[in-house]
Amino acid sequence: MKRPILTISAIAAAVGLALTGCSGAGSPQQDEDGPVTLSVSVWNYDQTPEFKALFDAFEAEHPDITIEPVDILADDYSDKVTTMLAGGDKTDVLTMKNVTDYARYANRGQLVDVGDVVDDIGADKLAGIEPFALDDTYYAAPYRQDFWLLYYNKAIFDAAGIEHPDNLTWDEYADIAAKLTSGDGDSKVYGTYNHYWRSVVQSIAAAQTGGDLISGDYGFMQDQYDLTLDLQDKGYALDYGTAKTQQISYRTMFETGKAAMMPMGTWYIAGIAQSIESGATDVDWGVAQMPQLKAGEETVTFGSPTAFAVNKNSTHQAAAKTFLEFAASEAGAKAIAAIGVVPAYQSDDVTAAFTALPTDDLSGKAFQESKDVVLEMPVSEYSSDVSSILDEEHDLIMVGESDVDDAITKMQDRVKNDVLVD
Repeated sequence: MKRPILTISAIAAAVGLALTGCSGAGSPQQDEDGPVTLSVSVWNYDQTPEFKALFDAFEAEHPDITIEPVDILADDYSDKVTTMLAGGDKTDVLTMKNVTDYARYANRGQLVDVGDVVDDIGADKLAGIEPFALDDTYYAAPYRQDFWLLYYNKAIFDAAGIEHPDNLTWDEYADIAAKLTSGDGDSKVYGTYNHYWRSVVQSIAAAQTGGDLISGDYGFMQDQYDLTLDLQDKGYALDYGTAKTQQISYRTMFETGKAAMMPMGTWYIAGIAQSIESGATDVDWGVAQMPQLKAGEETVTFGSPTAFAVNKNSTHQAAAKTFLEFAASEAGAKAIAAIGVVPAYQSDDVTAAFTALPTDDLSGKAFQESKDVVLEMPVSEYSSDVSSILDEEHDLIMVGESDVDDAITKMQDRVKNDVLVD
């Protein structure tokens, strides 16, 4: 079906996006009898196939409820939703892209208690549910549970005569990135691509060293920054300034063969499958474990759940809860597993539905083997403010305006003196 999509500009025109503060008791509920159109905030709808898969499956089971996506650019998503909520926007269902945003909205009283939805499904069946428990109350239900892997281009490895990247250390990863870099200008192929999100450096470092991103002590980031900067300085990875300024798509870098390797989350499996099916790319790809600090160590990576929440200002809260329960249930899990997205709901039938992964042994091992998945960003009342500081200092490091030592000192001082104060 051709689904009507609201853009963020249309919402802005409708509600004015006036910064009027947080909502109070929420909007009065409309009569739920008869057809309901339910608005759901999403990002990059055309490139994020899980949303359509979920919406189509839900509408098939609930023909009286129509889903209307509210499409927002991925890089603008958190800021736009924050502004929408502050302006009294009534979008019914809000996708919680990360737990930091979730904590912010829940603590501001902008979300509906959906503990009844979680209880009906069973919290024990939902991977990644723990960060959503705030004061023993759930204000969102996870439908997706991602973790990070190393994507690689098999054809580039094979052409160079290099073995596929099985259980690499970070030093080995850097060495292979150097060997697989070739060409120049528009024809250049980079040995790896590190996207400009700070988590690509900071969350990896925290997960693999036992560091705490809320603590205000950030010396554990030093080595990962040194490695990342060295790769870009030597031309083995696209430089951060270009990637960030030009808003380079990680999908484009990998699917056009511009990068031989790329650390990225499991959600991208569905994206590659979509591109191959549509004929947009013929990349011969696989996944491997995230590189580790030392050889022979248990695989440690990071990840984050993605959830749906009900807006306190929604006028269709009953229908919104019906959607949340479907999305987080086994039915919703099967719908997204079928296109290669890792669901939060765990069952043998859901596992059997996951068929988008390449069939080679290395990809299967990377995906299925025992691993320690550390939460991308701890959840606390300080998460949002700390995250903003870490983002700012990450930018300065990666564009060369601050050296790593100075930036880490600034991070620590700012977090301890501006955020972690009684």
